[in-house]
Amino acid sequence: MSKISAFLVLLSSGLSLASKCPPSFSIPKSDAVDHVNPLIGNGGDTPNGSGGMIPSTAPPFAMTRWVAQTHQNYVSVTPYNHTASTIHGFQGTHQPAIWMGESGQVVVVPGTGSVKSKFEDRGLRFSNDTQITSPSYYRVELDTGDGGKILAEQSATSRVGHLRFTFPTDQSAYVLLEATRPTPITYIPTNITYPLGSIAVDPARREITGSNSERQDWIITPTSIAQNARNFKGYFCARFDTPFAKFGVIQNGSETAGATTGKGSLLSAYARFPAGTRKVNVRVGVSFISVDQARKNLDAEIANGVALEETARRTRAAWAEKLDRIQLEGASEADKEVFYTAFFHTLQYPYEQDEGGRYYSGYDDRVHQGKSYTGYSIWDTFRGEWAWLILFAPERIPSMITSMLQDYKEGGWLPMWKNIVETNIMVGTHADSLIAEAVVKGIKGFNTDLAWEAAYKDATVPPKNDENTRVRAGLSSVYAENGWVADDVHSESASRTLDYAYDDYALYRLAAALGKPKDIVDTLRDRAMSAPFTLFNNATGFMEARNANGSWAGPDAGWTEGDKWAYTFDVVQDIPSLVAHRGGNASFVQSLDDHFDGGHNDHTNEPSHHIPYLYALAGAASKTQERVREIAKANYNNTPIGLSGNEDCGQMSAWYLFSALGFYPVNPASGDYVVGSPFFDKATINLPGHAKPLIISSAGAPNAQYVRGLSIDGKKVKSTVVSHKQIAAGGKLEFEMSKEPQTWGGRFLVSQGGQSQRG
Repeated sequence: MSKISAFLVLLSSGLSLASKCPPSFSIPKSDAVDHVNPLIGNGGDTPNGSGGMIPSTAPPFAMTRWVAQTHQNYVSVTPYNHTASTIHGFQGTHQPAIWMGESGQVVVVPGTGSVKSKFEDRGLRFSNDTQITSPSYYRVELDTGDGGKILAEQSATSRVGHLRFTFPTDQSAYVLLEATRPTPITYIPTNITYPLGSIAVDPARREITGSNSERQDWIITPTSIAQNARNFKGYFCARFDTPFAKFGVIQNGSETAGATTGKGSLLSAYARFPAGTRKVNVRVGVSFISVDQARKNLDAEIANGVALEETARRTRAAWAEKLDRIQLEGASEADKEVFYTAFFHTLQYPYEQDEGGRYYSGYDDRVHQGKSYTGYSIWDTFRGEWAWLILFAPERIPSMITSMLQDYKEGGWLPMWKNIVETNIMVGTHADSLIAEAVVKGIKGFNTDLAWEAAYKDATVPPKNDENTRVRAGLSSVYAENGWVADDVHSESASRTLDYAYDDYALYRLAAALGKPKDIVDTLRDRAMSAPFTLFNNATGFMEARNANGSWAGPDAGWTEGDKWAYTFDVVQDIPSLVAHRGGNASFVQSLDDHFDGGHNDHTNEPSHHIPYLYALAGAASKTQERVREIAKANYNNTPIGLSGNEDCGQMSAWYLFSALGFYPVNPASGDYVVGSPFFDKATINLPGHAKPLIISSAGAPNAQYVRGLSIDGKKVKSTVVSHKQIAAGGKLEFEMSKEPQTWGGRFLVSQGGQSQRG
């Protein structure tokens, strides 16, 4: 039976492909961590096929994640796919999402016999039966091709990979470090470049060190920033616990035995070990600053003599500290795998970029003091992922915002999609939303004056020459005067208009919270509420792009990863006006039915994520409850194809997690959540920094999707909106569930100011 056939049998039987760690790698005990299945979201053969995730080992928000390498990764291809039958090494990756490129990676390759450096030659066959995947420990048996087996084990800290290889004693064993490799510059794998780098072997220290200039996203980086980041490199220091018997350097397949240095492309180095060597530990420190900093990272995070079991214990403990904060009752084993794997996914991004109190900035090609993060997919994550981090990683939020402010100081703007440097993809300046939501929800510990300066610049200063790329293109033209971005001037104009309007709303909330002058507050608010409806075509009932002269550009023009159906519902800051434009509650609910029943809802992409919750804001809460359950069932399960679309740095998983708990941040900057339908009988949540748990009780929920009533701390709640303040410090949410649709929720709308009101 082929691997794909075996997988389909498992899928049809409802079984999981998760694996459990042996006892020595299951410390501390954690039911939550045991239910993480890192293979979820690794299926599919296209970027949007299923998740784009990898079974990596690393702690939360790690700078480097380590993964078995089955593929040469590039934009649209990850380094591991569960359908593969050969492993070509173990990679320290900085690829934050399948749609983004690799940066400064390193690969560790075990082998026996003659040294093989080329990817095509060095692959070793493996069986899924021997593979164990977890957030803190990975193992697999590799077939050497001549009857022998290599047991490969892996764990990691944020900046150091820890690998242990157990070799057959009757074969000559080696480990190779690949510094530079061929790399495609787009998702067309025949378009190859050859990054340059260096390698050095130090037998006395039992070290192999090196660097490479690989940063695949340079092709989409704005020219001004790309020039500033021209000296970017990824560095590594690999240290072994076993002396070298022989060593050498390989360049473009040509081996030089005994060589200790090399420079250029297609560059590797190896160490061969004494005859009879059984076990070899190698720890690999990684840095964006220097080889010396990589060595310091190694010494700081996994000192000499630390066993692999201890490394894995520390990393498992870091995951347990987060994942054990939610205890579920009434969830099946499969439910738990989906839930805790989603939790695992949300705590990987953005990832750390600082090392020892310093960080490399690609914005000015310098090393600075402080903390830094990268991997900000903000167009995706502002919707739900950021709200999840505020609840479960609030200790990280001030430094994450500070990192964005450092990007502003060094590069002139807040980030949009930062992968080492700004890649300048997607639209809108949703860092404004991240900052505003944090302030509205009471997060402190960052420079709010600088945050306001940076965010207000987004709303008032157009990019140079009002160019079609970077920040708010079109700001100085028709948008500022009439309220829309002109389609005959700027690409993705309709999506830009709606995104700019929401970001203006976020800035309005930020301005009000910070006590800014009334004229600024009012201007931002008015622009946020009026701009979206300049696109509403009364003749069709849909949003539509407009040209500079005001003419309609056509129903299919101007959209970003969506269409007129998704974006017509994208006025989360002013649902009452949207309802009115569509003829009132009954007509609005019918338009939502048409959207879903007509097959227009695309949950694989983020513009659709809030839409099922809009029913609850127009007096049809039971329909929200139905749609949310339908979407969850159709798009999430505990197999490699159990995550539709691509993860987009945690947003797909954040939608599921919030929905499973029973609420979702439709309008993130408002500080409110719209109530849906909790999935389980009970969830007990210990929120960081709060002594009182948040207990969500919903007896019978697995088989009863409708809400008959809701109370918070014993008080009946009739509206379908709850505030952050009502849940963030703990308390009791008690849902009364039903198998039949209910009228709970009434006729309910959200006011323009973001505060709830009965209608």
